Amino acid sequence: MDLLAALSGLAFGLSLIVAIGAQNAFVLRQGLRGEHVGMVVAICAASDAVLIALGVAGAGALLRGAPGLVDAVRIGGAAFLLGYAALAARRAWRPGALEAASGGAVGRRAVVAAALALTWLNPHVYLDTVVLLGSVAAAHGDARWSFGLGAACGSVLWFTGLGFGARLLRTPFARPSAWRALDGAVALVMGAMGLSLVV
Repeated sequence: MDLLAALSGLAFGLSLIVAIGAQNAFVLRQGLRGEHVGMVVAICAASDAVLIALGVAGAGALLRGAPGLVDAVRIGGAAFLLGYAALAARRAWRPGALEAASGGAVGRRAVVAAALALTWLNPHVYLDTVVLLGSVAAAHGDARWSFGLGAACGSVLWFTGLGFGARLLRTPFARPSAWRALDGAVALVMGAMGLSLVV
């Protein structure tokens, strides 16, 4: 175990994951609602760990060599993100949808499906973890697995902090206007990401 490489991986992994994106917005929303937070955090962190391991193992080269697969994931991811953006915009725009969003419980299966889709149907996740992080890990030579382990630890720390730390924001989000603002922001972020995949 190379501690310096692991710390480099931790810092690099956090620099990639902290940016606002579809996955982070979903984890934050679930944390604010207090629904299935541990499960969402576990799915996102475990998925990142698997993708980081694939990148460290060199799967980025295979991904770059399969443009058809990349296109299929890109189109599927764009459709999902645009659909999710439309739902968020509806919650922000319509008071009835807003009440359901802040009060009604979401089923476990729906939450699992959304967490998996926001991770595995998002081409940006592959570019960040498998291609970019994998390339940087390769530059660490024999210490690349330590680098990957550090990056995976960064994912665990981030998702845990985001999901469980969101409860500190529940007081401001007791107001419907705060939920409307959050859903509006989620709609913009996911819509922009979905359109960027199409374009």
